[in-house]
Amino acid sequence: MLEKIEGIVIRTRDYGETHKIVTLMTREKGKIGVMARGAKKPKSRMSSVTQPFIHGMYLIQTGSGLGSLSQGEMISSLRSIREDIVKTAYASYLAELTDKLIDEKQPDPFVYEQFLQTLLWMNEGKDAEILTLMYELKLFKKAGFAPIVDQCLNCGREEGPFNFSISEGGFLCFRCKHRDPNAFGLSETLAKLLRLFLHIDVKRLGQISMKEQNKKLLRHIIDEYYDRYGGYFIKSKKFLKQIDLFKEE
Repeated sequence: MLEKIEGIVIRTRDYGETHKIVTLMTREKGKIGVMARGAKKPKSRMSSVTQPFIHGMYLIQTGSGLGSLSQGEMISSLRSIREDIVKTAYASYLAELTDKLIDEKQPDPFVYEQFLQTLLWMNEGKDAEILTLMYELKLFKKAGFAPIVDQCLNCGREEGPFNFSISEGGFLCFRCKHRDPNAFGLSETLAKLLRLFLHIDVKRLGQISMKEQNKKLLRHIIDEYYDRYGGYFIKSKKFLKQIDLFKEE
C-alpha cells in the first residue's frame, strides 16, 4: 500500500553499495524505517531527500516490516542547521535522542510537532541550548521518566523555594530537602523555567533569555538526570559536550 507521509529524517545507514535505510520521524506513522534504493548514487533523486534533518513529504510502500521509499519531495532543507557545526551538533543529539526514546510505529502528532518546531526555531536562530532543554523534557515525559517539577515530590507543597533532587526525581521544598543533601538549589526563576520547559508547547516560545550560569546549571541537572533514568547511551552527546567546551574557551 502506497502512502504519502510527512516526516523528518533522523537517521540513515548504508545498505549495500547503493542503498540506504532511512529512519523517519513522521506525523502519521510515528518513527518508521524505510529502504531508499539507490539513494547513495550521487545523481539519484533520493539522495537529496534522504539527508539528515530533511523535512519532506514521502511516498512510502508500507507493510508489516521495513517500508520502501518510492519518492520524496522536500518541504525544508533546514539549511541554516546543516551549515552550522554547533546547530548540527544540537540537531544530531535531538535526532538520536528521539530515535532512542520513541518506539517504532507509535504515532504521536504532539511529539512530532515539538520535534519539527524545535528544528525550525533552531534553523531561524533561536537559542539552541534552551530549545534542547525544552524538547528533552518533553521526550522524558513521553518516555515516562519526566521529573516532578510542579510541586514538592515528597509533601506536595506548591510554593518554593525548591531544590532539584536527582536521586528523588524532581523538586524538594525547603522542608523536605533533607531527603537529599546533594540536591541542587534553584532560584524561583529557574524553578519556573523548568515547569515552563516541561509543559509549554514549543510553538508558543517567545524570546527567553537566560544567564550562562543558569544554562550551565540546568544543563548539568538534566544531564545527570538523564544519566540516572534515561538508560540509553547517546553517542552524539559526546560531540555536543566537546562543542560546548570549545565555546567556553
